[in-house]
Amino acid sequence: MIALTVNGESRRTSATTIAELVRELDLAPEKVAVEHNGTIAPRSELDQHTLSEGDTLEIVHFVGGGQASDDTWNVAGRTFKSRLIVGTGKYKDFEQNAAALEASGAEIVTVAVRRVNVSDPKAPMLTDYIDPKKITYLPNTAGCFTADEAIRTLRLAREAGGWDLVKLEVLGEARTLYPDMRETLTATETLAKEGFLPMVYCVDDPIAAKQLEDAGAVAVMPLGAPIGSGLGIQNRVTIRLIKEGANVPVLVDAGVGTASDAAVAMELGCDGVLMNTAIAEAKDPIRMARAMKLAVEAGRDAYLSGRMATRKYADPSSPLAGLI
Repeated sequence: MIALTVNGESRRTSATTIAELVRELDLAPEKVAVEHNGTIAPRSELDQHTLSEGDTLEIVHFVGGGQASDDTWNVAGRTFKSRLIVGTGKYKDFEQNAAALEASGAEIVTVAVRRVNVSDPKAPMLTDYIDPKKITYLPNTAGCFTADEAIRTLRLAREAGGWDLVKLEVLGEARTLYPDMRETLTATETLAKEGFLPMVYCVDDPIAAKQLEDAGAVAVMPLGAPIGSGLGIQNRVTIRLIKEGANVPVLVDAGVGTASDAAVAMELGCDGVLMNTAIAEAKDPIRMARAMKLAVEAGRDAYLSGRMATRKYADPSSPLAGLI
C-alpha cells in the first residue's frame, strides 16, 4: 500500500498504475483526464504511468456548466430550477417584458387571457416575444370576480394553448383585490375535477390554504400584501404556518416591492415567489429583474443554511478571556 494525494485528499492504495487507480475509484479511464505530479498523463498511456509513495494526482471530468445545484422544486410533477415566477403586465412593450424575463432567470410567466383585437388581428402578441415552447406559460384569471368567470376563462385558455397548469385567482372586490375564498374554493374543486392543475392565489390563512389543498390545488399562493402595493410581506407568522402545514408548494404571491421582500419570502421556507409590478414599475425593470433573481437565490440559501438563534442580549464574537 502506498499513500497518495488524489484531488486534494489523502488516500492509500495498492494500485501500481494510474489506470488501476482510476478503475479502483470506479471511474472509466476513457472519460477522465489525469494530472500526475503536475504533468498531464496522456489518456492512452495511463497503464504505463506507475505510482509512487507521495504522488499527487488531479482527476477531472466534464460536468454541466454553471452553478452545480440540485435544489429544484416540483409542482404537479414538473420540475423547475428558478423559484421566481414573473408576470407579463405593466411593461412599456413586449421587448422590455422579454428582456426582464431573461434577466430574472424565471422559467414560468403568468399570462392573462384577453379577447383578440379583431380590428387588428396582425398586431404583435406576447408569444411573438416569449416562446411558450421555452418558457412555461401559466394562464391566470386576473380580473375574475366569480368562480364561473374564472372557470370559463381557464377553459378557453386550455383550448387556446393546451395548458392545464394554471393560476387561479377569484377576487372579492376591486379596491383591495383580496381573494374571495368561497368562490376560490368552489372554482378550485371544479377545475380539479376537470383535469386542471390549479395554483391558487389565496389569503394568508393556514386553514384556507389547507382547504384549497384538499380541494385539488397543486400549489397555494398566499398574498404577502395587496396586489401591486409593494408593501412586502405583512404577516410572516401566517406564511410560515402555511408552509409548515402544506403538502404542496407554497409561493408568496402579491405585495413584493423590492429585492429584500423576495429574500424574506424565501427565508420563510417558501418554495417560490411570484411578482409583476415590483419589476415592471421599477425605474430600471431589467436591473430590478436581475436583483430579484439574486434575492430569491440568496433567501433560499439563507433558509437552507439555517439561521443563527436570536438572543435577548449581546454575545461577543471574540472571547473575553485572556484580555490584556
